[in-house]
Amino acid sequence: MVWRSAGMSWRGGVPGLRWEGGRVSALGYGRVIGFRAVGERRCPGARGNPCPLSAVVSGRSTGGLCAECARLDRVHSVAADTLADDPRPYRVYLAWFGPGMVKVGITAEQRGDARLLEQGAVAFSWLGRGPLMAARRTEEVLRHALAVPDRIPYARKRAVRHSLPPADERARGVEELYGRAVGVGAWAETLERLPCQVHDHVDVFGIGDLPAYDGSVVELVAGGVVAGRLLAAAGPDLHLLDREGRHLALDTRLMTGWGLEAVRPASAPGHAAVTVPLNCGDGQEQLF
Repeated sequence: MVWRSAGMSWRGGVPGLRWEGGRVSALGYGRVIGFRAVGERRCPGARGNPCPLSAVVSGRSTGGLCAECARLDRVHSVAADTLADDPRPYRVYLAWFGPGMVKVGITAEQRGDARLLEQGAVAFSWLGRGPLMAARRTEEVLRHALAVPDRIPYARKRAVRHSLPPADERARGVEELYGRAVGVGAWAETLERLPCQVHDHVDVFGIGDLPAYDGSVVELVAGGVVAGRLLAAAGPDLHLLDREGRHLALDTRLMTGWGLEAVRPASAPGHAAVTVPLNCGDGQEQLF
């Protein structure tokens, strides 16, 4: 049976694969998973609207949207100025992804820490809460004052997850930057400052004892298989141990729009071989 992928979600702190039509398959660490890509990768549409063209999209696109649906998605994103009249309260956060990798961002308060889980934040603290425009202005002020980027590439995040410092060092990294943030002037007056409280996602992600990272899936291809034992999940990434003993990462954004069917190994125990293009650390793509 073929299911069309809608990517990955974090519900109640639990990772799951989403499917066209709304079904979600919860993922359990230690479980063996395997699937084969079928047919062509099609744009799934944006903001709950199906793509009117069911356009074919590139296998390497992490967005997985055609040009028109990508435009619609950007227009209605939190980062767009078109949402200036959103009446919901927002929160400003400080996220830590690894040594030297921090950012300041905003999220709707009603979403809780879902945005932090989706980004793969290893640890974080709230900074403040208030109206959208106040949160947005404070985010911009802090980003420039603290000299932190507005985004960090997922390749950098996943490359350090197997060698993170201890929990107290992670917390100290967040606390130190929080101290610098509250010392910055020009916060929006309508933004309520929140106390530093470090939240750590290492156990939620299952990344406490990952083996050394060997490489990642470059793209799915028709007939290509991805399979392995699920070690961990962080942000959109699944960390798998394949039958060759390699620790591979799969960015589930590459799955969106593909039809997928379950694959079982030819003989038990074990699981199927990975047969999609991989980047295994030497800068060269290989087909295994």
